[in-house]
Amino acid sequence: MKIRVPATSANLGPGFDSCGVALDRYLFVEVIEDSETWLVSHELGADIPKDEKNLLVATALQLAPELAPKHLKMTSDIPVTRGLGSSSSVIVAGIELANRLGNLNLSDAQKIAYATKLEGHPDNVAPAVCGDLVIASAVDEQVDYVRHYFPPCDIIAFIPDAPLSTEKARGALPSQLSFKEAVAASSVANVMVAALVTGNLPAAGKLMEKDRFHENYRGPLVPHLQVIRELAHEEGAYGCFLSGAGPTVLILSPEDRSKKILQLLKALEQPAKVELMNVDREGVQVF
Repeated sequence: MKIRVPATSANLGPGFDSCGVALDRYLFVEVIEDSETWLVSHELGADIPKDEKNLLVATALQLAPELAPKHLKMTSDIPVTRGLGSSSSVIVAGIELANRLGNLNLSDAQKIAYATKLEGHPDNVAPAVCGDLVIASAVDEQVDYVRHYFPPCDIIAFIPDAPLSTEKARGALPSQLSFKEAVAASSVANVMVAALVTGNLPAAGKLMEKDRFHENYRGPLVPHLQVIRELAHEEGAYGCFLSGAGPTVLILSPEDRSKKILQLLKALEQPAKVELMNVDREGVQVF
């Protein structure tokens, strides 16, 4: 059995902690064989455990404590601590591992609710489960979500070599917003979502850049965001936004503009990977 979970980008600008899209970079988990103890073979870094302390196994055992130990193989091309849902993908994989090995027959709604409980918010885990665009809410322990088709476009990722910790990015945020500011911020998010679900990418991209919840506060941590945004504007992109907590920046681009944008991004002095991505439409899959 092999489990595949997509990368995700959360927030989409003003959709803070509620909007996300699945992307075609993946975590793979393969069940190799029975084992006396849990063993996770991987080459993802010395700081990632290879026993039951691995987030993958720990998640599965929280959901199904009686699971028999397995030898697992974990591979991933999702960059870690770059704002592309690497930890969320592991949580979703752990839930699916428990679901399959424990014969739990979980619905997508149950998977998302449990993943949200572990992750703290649904914007990364929901699209990892469902694929495509997901708008979700987690309030008073009630998780609601809507999956929708993300309009066709190129998605260009600027992924800095240097990581940015989620804790540091969260620490830059204010503890509260004024009522007036909160109304303005939510109105931008509402219209952005409406633009996405009606396929109006020019409007959606424009509104993604009017976020009032997080990008202004995280700006000093990701100075390349403004540089890339100006470049994207000059080359006719729909919009540009910080992926999750950063430091990755995503650009929504018409297909005929992408080649030039890719060339210009690769010419920037900051050490980074520049990749052309697509929306994953399937979410978590088992083969």
